[in-house]
Amino acid sequence: MSNSPVIVIGSGVAGWTTVREFRKLDASTPVVLITADSGDFYAKPTLSNAYAQKRGPAQLVTTPAGKMAETLQVTLMDHARVESLEPSTKTVSVRQRDAVQSLSYRQLVLATGAHPIRIPLQGDAAEQVRSINTLDDFAGFHAALGVDATVPGSGEGKTVVIMGAGLIGCEFANDLALAGVRVHVADPAARPLAALLPAEASEQLQAALSGIGVQWHFGTSVASLNADAGGKLRSALADGRTVLADLVLSAIGLRADTALAQAAGLACERGVLVNVNLETSAPDVYALGDCAQYESAGQRTLPYVMPVMTAARALAATLAGTRTEVVFPLMPVSIKTPALPIVVAAAHPATTGQWEAEGGEGAWRFMDADGQQRGFVLTGKSTSRRMEMAKLTTI
Repeated sequence: MSNSPVIVIGSGVAGWTTVREFRKLDASTPVVLITADSGDFYAKPTLSNAYAQKRGPAQLVTTPAGKMAETLQVTLMDHARVESLEPSTKTVSVRQRDAVQSLSYRQLVLATGAHPIRIPLQGDAAEQVRSINTLDDFAGFHAALGVDATVPGSGEGKTVVIMGAGLIGCEFANDLALAGVRVHVADPAARPLAALLPAEASEQLQAALSGIGVQWHFGTSVASLNADAGGKLRSALADGRTVLADLVLSAIGLRADTALAQAAGLACERGVLVNVNLETSAPDVYALGDCAQYESAGQRTLPYVMPVMTAARALAATLAGTRTEVVFPLMPVSIKTPALPIVVAAAHPATTGQWEAEGGEGAWRFMDADGQQRGFVLTGKSTSRRMEMAKLTTI
């Protein structure tokens, strides 16, 4: 087993960043990266503001897979799937195209990401609902919508219904509206980002997106989807209203991809359970990114880029022989809604407290029962106070 490689499953930010950080510490150990897609490197957050950037799918790739593999001295197995993981023998079975092979590993990293949550719909076009979680998903959406990101206003005459007014739904709503697309957003909640923002900030966002043409349907959801004449989709909402659209986009959240880990007998809850060293319940098997549930974060999943970067650095050190705990700092999130820029530093979900407006318009603190600031929200021009508010926040 001494010559066995480090195997990384997944070529998203988590997988590639782990490899890059590992190579800074170890230039000789073989590394195999297995991915179901091409392995091209891109920043997943750019998918929800591509139109604002005037970039199509090809322009979102920052480094082609071949260049990544060459630079980092990686054996890349693209368009391949791990069919099984056997922790007892430290092997994985991999299908690549029509061939299946068994590979041994020294250490294994699960960076399998997450899947979009899909809710069942009625109607003969229910299967036409789209989700955007990968570059391939975006490429398919981009082609089907037929809107040229490089041409201002080219979305005029197009309509998209978005299921979900959470972070991703609002980002896509803003981006599509800027391209001239008529956007309808349906959500059972009473306002956008209801679970993340104080009511006043949420109302500001609702007004800002309404100002660029986004139409809201709160307290309801898409109940059925049927094909209509002319290739349109008839979206029937639970409250009886109907919207005729070109495409329907589901943005109601992500669920960690734990299928491989569960089949191998690894402990999983909302994600693959990992300790402070990112170890799973199986020896020499680690996990990070959207698929992981972190002990260091109070048994939370952390579906953002900053936690991935922090976790990858710690894991790389451990893989290279220096056992390292991951310590997550305060990690404010910038929400990509240029109609109303927002920065959020959310308190742990188990923290009891309340939002308090601070220092005028556009700033709120989340205060716990002991009067400690545990989180904050900044909007508009107040986002410039990010560092100031971070210093005042206890994690």
